[in-house]
Amino acid sequence: MDSHITEGMSSNEAVDKKASKNFIEMIIDKDLEEGKVEKVVTRFPPEPNGYLHIGHAKAILLNYGLAKKYGGRFNLRFDDTNPMKEKTEYVQSIAEDVSWLGADFEDRIYFASDYFDQMYEAAIKLIKKGKAYVCDLTAKEIREYRGTLTEPGKNSPYRDRSIEENLRLFEEMRDGKYPDGSKVLRAKIDMASPNINMRDPVIYRIAKISHHNTGDKWCIYPMYDFAHPIEDAIEGITHSICTLEFEDHRPLYDWVLRELEYPNPPKQIEFAKLYLTNVITGKRYIKKLVEEGIVDGWDDPRLVTISALRRRGYTPESIQMFMELCGVSKSQSSVDYAMLEYCIREDLKLKRPRIMAVLDPIRLVITNYPEGQIEYLEAPNNPENEALGVRQIPFGRELYIEREDFMIEPPKKYYRLYPGNEVRLMNAYFVTCTGYETDENGKVTTVYCTYDPETKSGSGFNARKVKGTIHWVAAATAIKAEVRLYENLVDEEKGVYNEDGSINLNPNSLKVLDNCYIEPNIKGAKAPDSFQFLRQGFFCIDSKDSTDERLVFNRIVPLKSSYKPE
Repeated sequence: MDSHITEGMSSNEAVDKKASKNFIEMIIDKDLEEGKVEKVVTRFPPEPNGYLHIGHAKAILLNYGLAKKYGGRFNLRFDDTNPMKEKTEYVQSIAEDVSWLGADFEDRIYFASDYFDQMYEAAIKLIKKGKAYVCDLTAKEIREYRGTLTEPGKNSPYRDRSIEENLRLFEEMRDGKYPDGSKVLRAKIDMASPNINMRDPVIYRIAKISHHNTGDKWCIYPMYDFAHPIEDAIEGITHSICTLEFEDHRPLYDWVLRELEYPNPPKQIEFAKLYLTNVITGKRYIKKLVEEGIVDGWDDPRLVTISALRRRGYTPESIQMFMELCGVSKSQSSVDYAMLEYCIREDLKLKRPRIMAVLDPIRLVITNYPEGQIEYLEAPNNPENEALGVRQIPFGRELYIEREDFMIEPPKKYYRLYPGNEVRLMNAYFVTCTGYETDENGKVTTVYCTYDPETKSGSGFNARKVKGTIHWVAAATAIKAEVRLYENLVDEEKGVYNEDGSINLNPNSLKVLDNCYIEPNIKGAKAPDSFQFLRQGFFCIDSKDSTDERLVFNRIVPLKSSYKPE
Protein backbone atom coordinates (compact mmCIF):
# COMPACT_ATOMS: atom_id res chain seq x y z
CA MET A 1 0.00 0.00 0.00
CA ASP A 2 1.26 3.51 -0.78
CA SER A 3 2.90 5.22 2.15
CA HIS A 4 0.88 8.39 1.59
CA ILE A 5 -2.31 6.35 2.12
CA THR A 6 -1.25 4.82 5.42
CA GLU A 7 0.54 7.86 6.86
CA GLY A 8 -1.25 9.09 9.95
CA MET A 9 -3.49 6.00 10.14
CA SER A 10 -3.67 3.47 12.93
CA SER A 11 -2.80 -0.11 11.99
CA ASN A 12 -6.49 -1.08 12.15
CA GLU A 13 -7.45 1.81 9.86
CA ALA A 14 -4.75 0.79 7.40
CA VAL A 15 -6.03 -2.80 7.40
CA ASP A 16 -9.62 -1.58 6.84
CA LYS A 17 -8.46 0.66 3.98
CA LYS A 18 -6.64 -2.23 2.36
CA ALA A 19 -9.62 -4.55 2.83
CA SER A 20 -11.89 -2.04 1.11
CA LYS A 21 -9.83 -2.19 -2.08
CA ASN A 22 -10.71 -4.55 -4.88
CA PHE A 23 -8.24 -7.21 -6.00
CA ILE A 24 -7.09 -5.20 -9.03
CA GLU A 25 -6.21 -2.19 -6.87
CA MET A 26 -4.21 -4.46 -4.59
CA ILE A 27 -2.24 -5.77 -7.59
CA ILE A 28 -1.56 -2.21 -8.77
CA ASP A 29 -0.48 -1.17 -5.26
CA LYS A 30 2.02 -4.03 -5.20
CA ASP A 31 3.37 -3.16 -8.66
CA LEU A 32 3.86 0.47 -7.59
CA GLU A 33 5.53 -0.53 -4.32
CA GLU A 34 7.94 -2.86 -6.10
CA GLY A 35 8.79 -0.27 -8.74
CA LYS A 36 7.43 -2.37 -11.62
CA VAL A 37 5.25 0.56 -12.64
CA GLU A 38 5.81 4.30 -12.33
CA LYS A 39 2.55 5.62 -13.75
CA VAL A 40 -0.65 3.62 -14.22
CA VAL A 41 -1.97 3.59 -17.80
CA THR A 42 -5.22 1.80 -18.68
CA ARG A 43 -7.43 1.59 -21.76
CA PHE A 44 -10.89 0.65 -22.93
CA PRO A 45 -10.47 -1.38 -26.15
CA PRO A 46 -13.84 -1.97 -27.89
CA GLU A 47 -14.24 -3.55 -31.29
CA PRO A 48 -16.35 -1.14 -33.38
CA ASN A 49 -18.83 -3.81 -34.51
CA GLY A 50 -21.90 -2.65 -32.60
CA TYR A 51 -23.17 -0.33 -29.88
CA LEU A 52 -21.94 -0.57 -26.29
CA HIS A 53 -24.20 -1.96 -23.56
CA ILE A 54 -24.41 -1.83 -19.77
CA GLY A 55 -21.74 -4.54 -19.42
CA HIS A 56 -19.25 -2.37 -21.30
CA ALA A 57 -20.00 0.47 -18.89
CA LYS A 58 -18.41 -1.59 -16.12
CA ALA A 59 -15.20 -2.02 -18.13
CA ILE A 60 -15.14 1.66 -19.11
CA LEU A 61 -15.67 2.99 -15.58
CA LEU A 62 -13.30 0.43 -14.04
CA ASN A 63 -10.43 1.27 -16.39
CA TYR A 64 -11.03 5.01 -16.17
CA GLY A 65 -11.51 4.86 -12.40
CA LEU A 66 -8.19 3.08 -11.89
CA ALA A 67 -6.31 5.59 -14.04
CA LYS A 68 -7.92 8.50 -12.21
CA LYS A 69 -7.36 7.03 -8.75
CA TYR A 70 -3.67 6.50 -9.36
CA GLY A 71 -3.09 9.77 -11.22
CA GLY A 72 -2.45 7.97 -14.48
CA ARG A 73 -3.79 8.00 -18.05
CA PHE A 74 -6.79 6.41 -19.72
CA ASN A 75 -6.92 5.68 -23.45
CA LEU A 76 -9.82 4.90 -25.74
CA ARG A 77 -8.58 2.46 -28.36
CA PHE A 78 -10.61 0.75 -31.05
CA ASP A 79 -9.59 -2.85 -31.75
CA ASP A 80 -10.48 -2.57 -35.43
CA THR A 81 -8.71 -5.66 -36.75
CA ASN A 82 -11.77 -7.19 -38.44
CA PRO A 83 -13.02 -4.87 -41.22
CA MET A 84 -15.78 -7.33 -42.17
CA LYS A 85 -17.86 -6.34 -39.13
CA GLU A 86 -16.78 -2.79 -38.36
CA LYS A 87 -18.32 0.59 -39.24
CA THR A 88 -17.52 4.26 -38.67
CA GLU A 89 -21.05 4.57 -37.22
CA TYR A 90 -20.01 2.29 -34.38
CA VAL A 91 -16.76 4.21 -33.81
CA GLN A 92 -18.70 7.46 -33.40
CA SER A 93 -21.37 5.97 -31.11
CA ILE A 94 -18.75 4.32 -28.87
CA ALA A 95 -16.73 7.53 -28.49
CA GLU A 96 -19.94 9.39 -27.59
CA ASP A 97 -20.93 6.75 -25.03
CA VAL A 98 -17.52 6.71 -23.33
CA SER A 99 -17.49 10.52 -23.07
CA TRP A 100 -21.07 10.61 -21.78
CA LEU A 101 -20.23 8.16 -19.01
CA GLY A 102 -17.60 10.61 -17.81
CA ALA A 103 -14.53 8.57 -18.79
CA ASP A 104 -12.22 11.32 -20.05
CA PHE A 105 -9.73 10.03 -22.62
CA GLU A 106 -8.80 13.65 -23.47
CA ASP A 107 -7.15 13.54 -26.92
CA ARG A 108 -6.07 9.91 -26.58
CA ILE A 109 -8.26 8.11 -29.08
CA TYR A 110 -6.38 5.38 -30.91
CA PHE A 111 -7.01 2.54 -33.34
CA ALA A 112 -5.39 -0.87 -33.68
CA SER A 113 -5.16 0.03 -37.36
CA ASP A 114 -2.81 2.90 -36.40
CA TYR A 115 -0.29 0.17 -35.63
CA PHE A 116 -0.73 -2.17 -38.61
CA ASP A 117 2.78 -1.34 -39.87
CA GLN A 118 4.32 -2.25 -36.49
CA MET A 119 2.23 -5.43 -36.33
CA TYR A 120 3.43 -6.47 -39.76
CA GLU A 121 7.03 -5.89 -38.67
CA ALA A 122 6.34 -7.85 -35.49
CA ALA A 123 5.10 -10.79 -37.59
CA ILE A 124 8.28 -10.59 -39.71
CA LYS A 125 10.33 -10.66 -36.49
CA LEU A 126 8.57 -13.83 -35.32
CA ILE A 127 9.16 -15.50 -38.70
CA LYS A 128 12.86 -14.61 -38.56
CA LYS A 129 13.07 -16.06 -35.04
CA GLY A 130 11.49 -19.29 -36.29
CA LYS A 131 8.40 -18.55 -34.17
CA ALA A 132 5.83 -18.15 -36.97
CA TYR A 133 5.03 -19.92 -40.24
CA VAL A 134 2.69 -19.67 -43.21
CA CYS A 135 0.12 -22.48 -43.20
CA ASP A 136 -2.02 -23.64 -46.13
CA LEU A 137 -4.52 -25.68 -44.11
CA THR A 138 -8.14 -24.59 -44.40
CA ALA A 139 -9.97 -23.26 -41.35
CA LYS A 140 -11.75 -26.62 -41.03
CA GLU A 141 -8.46 -28.54 -41.23
CA ILE A 142 -6.84 -26.27 -38.65
CA ARG A 143 -9.69 -27.10 -36.25
CA GLU A 144 -9.27 -30.81 -36.95
CA TYR A 145 -5.50 -30.66 -36.37
CA ARG A 146 -5.94 -28.67 -33.15
CA GLY A 147 -7.06 -31.64 -31.04
CA THR A 148 -9.40 -31.50 -28.05
CA LEU A 149 -9.28 -30.65 -24.38
CA THR A 150 -8.19 -34.26 -23.68
CA GLU A 151 -6.15 -34.99 -26.82
CA PRO A 152 -3.11 -33.07 -28.10
CA GLY A 153 -3.12 -31.53 -31.56
CA LYS A 154 -0.86 -32.56 -34.40
CA ASN A 155 1.58 -30.46 -36.35
CA SER A 156 0.59 -28.84 -39.61
CA PRO A 157 2.42 -30.30 -42.63
CA TYR A 158 3.59 -26.73 -43.33
CA ARG A 159 5.03 -26.16 -39.85
CA ASP A 160 8.62 -26.80 -40.85
CA ARG A 161 8.84 -24.47 -43.81
CA SER A 162 12.11 -22.57 -43.90
CA ILE A 163 12.39 -19.02 -42.63
CA GLU A 164 13.13 -17.84 -46.16
CA GLU A 165 10.04 -19.52 -47.59
CA ASN A 166 7.84 -18.17 -44.81
CA LEU A 167 9.15 -14.63 -45.39
CA ARG A 168 8.48 -14.90 -49.12
CA LEU A 169 4.99 -16.36 -48.69
CA PHE A 170 3.99 -13.81 -46.04
CA GLU A 171 5.17 -10.96 -48.26
CA GLU A 172 3.16 -12.42 -51.15
CA MET A 173 0.11 -12.63 -48.84
CA ARG A 174 0.54 -8.93 -48.10
CA ASP A 175 0.85 -8.16 -51.82
CA GLY A 176 -2.51 -9.83 -52.55
CA LYS A 177 -1.18 -12.83 -54.46
CA TYR A 178 -3.44 -15.36 -52.70
CA PRO A 179 -7.23 -15.54 -52.27
CA ASP A 180 -9.01 -15.18 -48.93
CA GLY A 181 -8.73 -18.27 -46.75
CA SER A 182 -5.95 -19.90 -48.78
CA LYS A 183 -3.15 -19.13 -46.33
CA VAL A 184 -2.69 -17.86 -42.76
CA LEU A 185 0.28 -16.97 -40.61
CA ARG A 186 0.45 -19.02 -37.41
CA ALA A 187 2.54 -18.66 -34.28
CA LYS A 188 4.79 -21.69 -33.71
CA ILE A 189 4.29 -22.58 -30.07
CA ASP A 190 3.18 -26.07 -28.94
CA MET A 191 0.54 -28.30 -30.54
CA ALA A 192 0.52 -30.46 -27.39
CA SER A 193 -0.11 -27.56 -24.98
CA PRO A 194 -2.90 -28.22 -22.48
CA ASN A 195 -4.12 -24.70 -23.36
CA ILE A 196 -5.71 -24.90 -26.81
CA ASN A 197 -5.03 -21.19 -27.36
CA MET A 198 -1.31 -22.03 -27.45
CA ARG A 199 -1.62 -24.68 -30.18
CA ASP A 200 -0.10 -22.63 -32.99
CA PRO A 201 -2.82 -19.95 -33.11
CA VAL A 202 -3.50 -18.02 -36.30
CA ILE A 203 -2.04 -14.50 -36.02
CA TYR A 204 -2.70 -13.14 -39.57
CA ARG A 205 -5.33 -13.94 -42.20
CA ILE A 206 -6.06 -12.76 -45.72
CA ALA A 207 -9.15 -10.53 -46.11
CA LYS A 208 -9.43 -8.54 -49.32
CA ILE A 209 -11.82 -5.97 -47.93
CA SER A 210 -11.59 -2.23 -47.46
CA HIS A 211 -10.97 -1.03 -43.91
CA HIS A 212 -12.89 1.93 -42.42
CA ASN A 213 -9.63 3.54 -41.28
CA THR A 214 -6.87 2.33 -43.63
CA GLY A 215 -8.89 1.92 -46.82
CA ASP A 216 -7.31 -0.59 -49.25
CA LYS A 217 -3.76 -0.39 -47.94
CA TRP A 218 -3.93 -3.88 -46.44
CA CYS A 219 -5.37 -7.19 -47.59
CA ILE A 220 -4.00 -9.10 -44.58
CA TYR A 221 -5.17 -8.34 -41.06
CA PRO A 222 -3.85 -9.40 -37.64
CA MET A 223 -5.95 -11.52 -35.30
CA TYR A 224 -7.14 -9.94 -32.06
CA ASP A 225 -4.98 -12.15 -29.79
CA PHE A 226 -1.85 -11.09 -31.67
CA ALA A 227 -2.76 -7.42 -32.12
CA HIS A 228 -3.98 -6.68 -28.62
CA PRO A 229 -0.75 -7.17 -26.63
CA ILE A 230 1.18 -5.21 -29.29
CA GLU A 231 -1.25 -2.29 -29.04
CA ASP A 232 -0.99 -2.31 -25.26
CA ALA A 233 2.82 -2.37 -25.40
CA ILE A 234 3.04 0.45 -27.96
CA GLU A 235 0.76 2.67 -25.86
CA GLY A 236 2.61 1.90 -22.63
CA ILE A 237 -0.42 0.31 -21.00
CA THR A 238 0.60 -0.94 -17.57
CA HIS A 239 -2.46 -2.99 -16.65
CA SER A 240 -4.58 -4.59 -19.36
CA ILE A 241 -7.91 -5.10 -17.59
CA CYS A 242 -10.24 -7.54 -19.35
CA THR A 243 -13.05 -9.97 -18.61
CA LEU A 244 -12.71 -13.56 -17.45
CA GLU A 245 -13.13 -15.21 -20.85
CA PHE A 246 -9.66 -13.90 -21.70
CA GLU A 247 -8.02 -15.71 -18.78
CA ASP A 248 -7.12 -18.69 -20.99
CA HIS A 249 -5.71 -16.27 -23.57
CA ARG A 250 -3.28 -14.68 -21.09
CA PRO A 251 -0.43 -17.17 -21.80
CA LEU A 252 -0.64 -16.18 -25.49
CA TYR A 253 -0.76 -12.48 -24.56
CA ASP A 254 2.41 -12.94 -22.49
CA TRP A 255 4.06 -15.11 -25.20
CA VAL A 256 3.61 -12.40 -27.86
CA LEU A 257 5.11 -9.72 -25.60
CA ARG A 258 7.99 -11.97 -24.56
CA GLU A 259 8.90 -13.13 -28.08
CA LEU A 260 8.75 -9.57 -29.42
CA GLU A 261 10.99 -8.50 -26.52
CA TYR A 262 8.99 -5.49 -25.38
CA PRO A 263 10.50 -3.81 -22.31
CA ASN A 264 8.18 -3.32 -19.32
CA PRO A 265 5.37 -5.44 -20.81
CA PRO A 266 1.77 -4.81 -19.71
CA LYS A 267 0.15 -7.10 -17.16
CA GLN A 268 -3.21 -8.67 -18.09
CA ILE A 269 -5.73 -8.91 -15.24
CA GLU A 270 -9.18 -10.48 -15.59
CA PHE A 271 -12.39 -9.61 -13.74
CA ALA A 272 -15.95 -10.98 -13.85
CA LYS A 273 -18.35 -9.60 -16.43
CA LEU A 274 -21.52 -7.82 -15.43
CA TYR A 275 -24.58 -9.97 -16.04
CA LEU A 276 -27.95 -8.30 -15.67
CA THR A 277 -31.04 -10.48 -15.24
CA ASN A 278 -33.63 -10.68 -18.01
CA VAL A 279 -31.96 -8.33 -20.47
CA ILE A 280 -30.52 -8.74 -23.96
CA THR A 281 -26.87 -7.75 -24.35
CA GLY A 282 -25.67 -9.99 -27.20
CA LYS A 283 -24.82 -7.83 -30.23
CA ARG A 284 -26.17 -10.35 -32.72
CA TYR A 285 -29.50 -10.55 -30.89
CA ILE A 286 -29.83 -6.76 -30.68
CA LYS A 287 -28.83 -6.46 -34.34
CA LYS A 288 -31.58 -8.93 -35.24
CA LEU A 289 -34.17 -6.99 -33.21
CA VAL A 290 -33.12 -3.78 -34.98
CA GLU A 291 -33.15 -5.30 -38.46
CA GLU A 292 -36.55 -6.90 -37.94
CA GLY A 293 -38.05 -3.64 -36.68
CA ILE A 294 -38.97 -5.10 -33.28
CA VAL A 295 -37.13 -2.21 -31.61
CA ASP A 296 -36.61 1.38 -32.71
CA GLY A 297 -32.88 1.13 -33.41
CA TRP A 298 -29.89 0.43 -31.16
CA ASP A 299 -31.07 3.24 -28.86
CA ASP A 300 -34.59 1.88 -28.27
CA PRO A 301 -35.27 2.67 -24.58
CA ARG A 302 -36.20 -0.97 -23.90
CA LEU A 303 -32.62 -2.06 -24.60
CA VAL A 304 -29.66 -1.75 -22.25
CA THR A 305 -27.22 -0.31 -24.76
CA ILE A 306 -25.64 2.81 -23.31
CA SER A 307 -27.29 4.94 -26.00
CA ALA A 308 -30.66 3.36 -25.12
CA LEU A 309 -30.19 4.02 -21.39
CA ARG A 310 -29.26 7.62 -22.21
CA ARG A 311 -32.38 8.04 -24.35
CA ARG A 312 -34.46 6.38 -21.64
CA GLY A 313 -33.29 9.05 -19.19
CA TYR A 314 -30.59 7.30 -17.19
CA THR A 315 -27.74 9.52 -16.02
CA PRO A 316 -23.99 8.84 -15.94
CA GLU A 317 -24.14 9.28 -12.16
CA SER A 318 -26.78 6.55 -11.80
CA ILE A 319 -24.70 4.10 -13.84
CA GLN A 320 -21.59 4.98 -11.83
CA MET A 321 -23.54 4.30 -8.62
CA PHE A 322 -24.74 1.00 -10.05
CA MET A 323 -21.21 -0.11 -10.88
CA GLU A 324 -20.01 0.79 -7.38
CA LEU A 325 -22.79 -1.34 -5.88
CA CYS A 326 -21.90 -4.25 -8.19
CA GLY A 327 -18.22 -4.13 -7.21
CA VAL A 328 -15.29 -5.87 -8.88
CA SER A 329 -14.54 -9.55 -8.38
CA LYS A 330 -13.32 -12.74 -10.03
CA SER A 331 -16.56 -14.63 -9.50
CA GLN A 332 -19.38 -14.60 -12.07
CA SER A 333 -22.79 -13.52 -10.80
CA SER A 334 -26.00 -11.92 -12.03
CA VAL A 335 -27.40 -8.62 -10.83
CA ASP A 336 -31.11 -7.87 -10.63
CA TYR A 337 -32.25 -5.14 -13.05
CA ALA A 338 -34.14 -3.64 -10.09
CA MET A 339 -30.78 -2.53 -8.67
CA LEU A 340 -30.17 -0.36 -11.74
CA GLU A 341 -33.65 1.15 -11.33
CA TYR A 342 -32.90 1.83 -7.67
CA CYS A 343 -29.79 3.77 -8.68
CA ILE A 344 -31.61 6.07 -11.11
CA ARG A 345 -34.33 6.78 -8.53
CA GLU A 346 -31.69 7.63 -5.94
CA ASP A 347 -29.88 9.90 -8.36
CA LEU A 348 -32.94 11.79 -9.58
CA LYS A 349 -35.11 12.11 -6.48
CA LEU A 350 -33.38 15.23 -5.13
CA LYS A 351 -32.25 16.69 -8.45
CA ARG A 352 -35.41 16.83 -10.53
CA PRO A 353 -38.54 18.98 -10.17
CA ARG A 354 -41.85 17.30 -9.47
CA ILE A 355 -44.77 18.27 -11.66
CA MET A 356 -48.31 17.10 -12.25
CA ALA A 357 -49.17 15.05 -15.33
CA VAL A 358 -52.39 13.19 -16.11
CA LEU A 359 -51.76 10.17 -18.31
CA ASP A 360 -55.27 8.69 -18.61
CA PRO A 361 -57.52 11.74 -18.33
CA ILE A 362 -61.15 12.27 -17.50
CA ARG A 363 -62.68 15.72 -17.21
CA LEU A 364 -63.50 17.17 -13.79
CA VAL A 365 -65.80 20.22 -13.62
CA ILE A 366 -66.02 22.31 -10.43
CA THR A 367 -69.53 23.63 -10.75
CA ASN A 368 -69.27 26.38 -8.12
CA TYR A 369 -65.94 27.77 -9.38
CA PRO A 370 -66.25 30.95 -11.51
CA GLU A 371 -66.28 30.30 -15.24
CA GLY A 372 -63.29 31.71 -17.13
CA GLN A 373 -61.31 32.37 -13.94
CA ILE A 374 -57.69 31.15 -13.65
CA GLU A 375 -55.83 31.53 -10.39
CA TYR A 376 -52.25 30.57 -9.63
CA LEU A 377 -51.35 28.34 -6.71
CA GLU A 378 -47.87 27.96 -5.29
CA ALA A 379 -46.20 24.58 -4.98
CA PRO A 380 -42.67 23.39 -4.16
CA ASN A 381 -40.68 22.05 -7.10
CA ASN A 382 -39.29 19.31 -4.88
CA PRO A 383 -40.42 19.01 -1.24
CA GLU A 384 -37.22 17.09 -0.41
CA ASN A 385 -34.95 19.77 -1.87
CA GLU A 386 -35.93 23.36 -1.05
CA ALA A 387 -33.08 24.65 -3.23
CA LEU A 388 -35.17 23.87 -6.31
CA GLY A 389 -37.62 26.59 -5.27
CA VAL A 390 -41.33 26.92 -5.96
CA ARG A 391 -43.58 27.31 -9.00
CA GLN A 392 -46.99 28.76 -9.83
CA ILE A 393 -49.61 26.29 -11.09
CA PRO A 394 -52.72 27.54 -12.92
CA PHE A 395 -56.06 26.35 -11.52
CA GLY A 396 -59.52 26.71 -13.08
CA ARG A 397 -63.08 25.43 -13.29
CA GLU A 398 -62.25 22.50 -15.61
CA LEU A 399 -59.47 20.09 -14.78
CA TYR A 400 -58.16 16.72 -15.90
CA ILE A 401 -57.71 13.95 -13.34
CA GLU A 402 -56.58 10.33 -13.68
CA ARG A 403 -59.29 7.88 -14.62
CA GLU A 404 -58.20 5.58 -11.80
CA ASP A 405 -58.82 8.37 -9.27
CA PHE A 406 -62.60 8.13 -9.71
CA MET A 407 -64.87 5.13 -9.18
CA ILE A 408 -68.65 4.91 -9.25
CA GLU A 409 -68.76 1.99 -6.81
CA PRO A 410 -65.44 1.92 -4.95
CA PRO A 411 -64.13 -1.00 -2.91
CA LYS A 412 -63.35 -0.62 0.80
CA LYS A 413 -60.33 1.56 1.64
CA TYR A 414 -60.61 3.46 -1.65
CA TYR A 415 -60.01 7.04 -0.53
CA ARG A 416 -60.11 8.87 -3.85
CA LEU A 417 -63.12 10.38 -5.65
CA TYR A 418 -66.52 8.71 -5.73
CA PRO A 419 -70.06 10.10 -5.47
CA GLY A 420 -70.43 11.97 -2.19
CA ASN A 421 -66.75 11.71 -1.19
CA GLU A 422 -64.42 14.63 -0.50
CA VAL A 423 -60.71 14.63 -1.46
CA ARG A 424 -57.89 17.16 -1.62
CA LEU A 425 -56.72 18.34 -5.02
CA MET A 426 -52.97 18.44 -4.54
CA ASN A 427 -51.69 21.97 -3.77
CA ALA A 428 -55.24 23.32 -4.29
CA TYR A 429 -58.64 22.78 -2.60
CA PHE A 430 -60.95 20.16 -1.16
CA VAL A 431 -63.60 19.01 -3.66
CA THR A 432 -66.68 16.84 -3.18
CA CYS A 433 -68.09 14.67 -5.97
CA THR A 434 -71.70 15.61 -6.82
CA GLY A 435 -72.20 13.57 -9.99
CA TYR A 436 -70.76 12.16 -13.18
CA GLU A 437 -71.54 11.44 -16.85
CA THR A 438 -70.86 8.32 -18.90
CA ASP A 439 -70.87 7.53 -22.61
CA GLU A 440 -73.06 4.91 -24.31
CA ASN A 441 -70.67 2.18 -23.13
CA GLY A 442 -70.90 3.20 -19.48
CA LYS A 443 -67.40 4.71 -19.49
CA VAL A 444 -67.08 7.80 -17.29
CA THR A 445 -66.41 10.95 -19.33
CA THR A 446 -66.95 13.77 -16.82
CA VAL A 447 -66.95 14.08 -13.04
CA TYR A 448 -68.77 16.96 -11.32
CA CYS A 449 -67.64 18.45 -8.01
CA THR A 450 -67.99 21.45 -5.78
CA TYR A 451 -65.05 23.03 -4.01
CA ASP A 452 -64.66 24.64 -0.62
CA PRO A 453 -62.79 27.96 -1.05
CA GLU A 454 -61.80 27.90 2.64
CA THR A 455 -59.62 24.83 2.11
CA LYS A 456 -56.96 26.38 -0.10
CA SER A 457 -53.61 24.68 0.29
CA GLY A 458 -51.29 26.63 2.58
CA SER A 459 -54.16 28.55 4.21
CA GLY A 460 -53.89 26.63 7.47
CA PHE A 461 -57.40 25.17 7.17
CA ASN A 462 -57.77 22.26 9.62
CA ALA A 463 -61.47 22.13 10.43
CA ARG A 464 -61.73 18.68 8.85
CA LYS A 465 -59.44 16.10 7.32
CA VAL A 466 -59.67 14.03 4.17
CA LYS A 467 -57.92 10.73 3.54
CA GLY A 468 -57.41 11.06 -0.21
CA THR A 469 -55.25 13.43 -2.25
CA ILE A 470 -55.22 13.34 -6.06
CA HIS A 471 -53.29 15.28 -8.67
CA TRP A 472 -54.78 17.25 -11.55
CA VAL A 473 -54.03 19.59 -14.44
CA ALA A 474 -56.06 22.68 -15.45
CA ALA A 475 -57.65 21.95 -18.82
CA ALA A 476 -57.34 25.51 -20.15
CA THR A 477 -53.56 25.68 -19.79
CA ALA A 478 -52.51 22.03 -19.99
CA ILE A 479 -49.91 20.96 -22.51
CA LYS A 480 -50.79 17.82 -24.44
CA ALA A 481 -48.07 15.18 -24.80
CA GLU A 482 -47.38 11.60 -25.76
CA VAL A 483 -46.08 9.37 -22.99
CA ARG A 484 -44.37 6.03 -23.51
CA LEU A 485 -44.46 3.47 -20.72
CA TYR A 486 -41.78 0.81 -20.94
CA GLU A 487 -41.60 -2.64 -19.43
CA ASN A 488 -38.92 -5.26 -19.87
CA LEU A 489 -38.49 -6.27 -23.50
CA VAL A 490 -38.20 -9.86 -22.28
CA ASP A 491 -40.98 -12.01 -20.81
CA GLU A 492 -39.42 -12.40 -17.36
CA GLU A 493 -41.46 -15.48 -16.43
CA LYS A 494 -40.17 -17.45 -19.41
CA GLY A 495 -36.56 -16.22 -19.34
CA VAL A 496 -34.63 -14.47 -22.10
CA TYR A 497 -34.00 -17.22 -24.66
CA ASN A 498 -35.88 -20.25 -25.97
CA GLU A 499 -34.10 -23.53 -26.70
CA ASP A 500 -33.88 -22.61 -30.39
CA GLY A 501 -32.11 -19.35 -29.52
CA SER A 502 -35.09 -17.08 -30.18
CA ILE A 503 -36.06 -14.41 -27.65
CA ASN A 504 -39.11 -14.56 -25.38
CA LEU A 505 -40.47 -11.11 -26.12
CA ASN A 506 -42.91 -9.34 -23.81
CA PRO A 507 -45.85 -8.16 -25.97
CA ASN A 508 -46.53 -5.36 -23.44
CA SER A 509 -43.01 -3.93 -23.40
CA LEU A 510 -44.23 -0.60 -24.86
CA LYS A 511 -47.47 1.21 -24.14
CA VAL A 512 -48.03 4.52 -25.94
CA LEU A 513 -50.41 7.06 -24.34
CA ASP A 514 -51.12 9.84 -26.81
CA ASN A 515 -53.70 11.84 -24.86
CA CYS A 516 -51.78 12.99 -21.79
CA TYR A 517 -51.93 16.42 -20.17
CA ILE A 518 -49.14 18.12 -18.26
CA GLU A 519 -49.02 21.36 -16.30
CA PRO A 520 -47.63 24.26 -18.38
CA ASN A 521 -44.44 24.60 -16.33
CA ILE A 522 -43.07 21.94 -18.68
CA LYS A 523 -43.00 24.51 -21.48
CA GLY A 524 -39.57 25.09 -22.99
CA ALA A 525 -38.12 21.80 -21.75
CA LYS A 526 -35.86 19.92 -24.17
CA ALA A 527 -34.23 16.50 -24.26
CA PRO A 528 -32.68 15.20 -22.08
CA ASP A 529 -34.61 17.16 -19.40
CA SER A 530 -36.30 14.89 -16.90
CA PHE A 531 -38.99 15.29 -14.22
CA GLN A 532 -40.82 13.35 -11.60
CA PHE A 533 -44.48 13.12 -12.59
CA LEU A 534 -46.21 13.10 -9.22
CA ARG A 535 -47.50 9.63 -8.26
CA GLN A 536 -46.35 8.26 -11.65
CA GLY A 537 -42.59 7.96 -11.85
CA PHE A 538 -39.61 9.66 -13.47
CA PHE A 539 -39.91 10.73 -17.11
CA CYS A 540 -37.63 12.38 -19.64
CA ILE A 541 -38.17 14.09 -22.98
CA ASP A 542 -37.36 11.70 -25.80
CA SER A 543 -34.29 12.81 -27.75
CA LYS A 544 -35.38 11.20 -31.01
CA ASP A 545 -39.08 11.83 -31.56
CA SER A 546 -39.99 14.82 -29.39
CA THR A 547 -40.49 18.20 -31.10
CA ASP A 548 -41.64 21.66 -30.02
CA GLU A 549 -45.05 20.89 -31.50
CA ARG A 550 -45.34 17.35 -30.10
CA LEU A 551 -43.71 16.55 -26.77
CA VAL A 552 -42.84 12.90 -26.24
CA PHE A 553 -41.88 11.57 -22.80
CA ASN A 554 -40.24 8.27 -21.91
CA ARG A 555 -40.86 6.75 -18.51
CA ILE A 556 -37.42 6.23 -17.03
CA VAL A 557 -38.61 4.25 -14.05
CA PRO A 558 -41.77 3.91 -11.92
CA LEU A 559 -41.72 5.23 -8.36
CA LYS A 560 -42.13 1.90 -6.62
CA SER A 561 -39.44 -0.75 -6.42
CA SER A 562 -39.04 -4.28 -5.17
CA TYR A 563 -35.29 -3.74 -4.71
CA LYS A 564 -33.95 -3.13 -1.21
CA PRO A 565 -30.29 -2.04 -0.89
CA GLU A 566 -28.30 -4.02 1.65
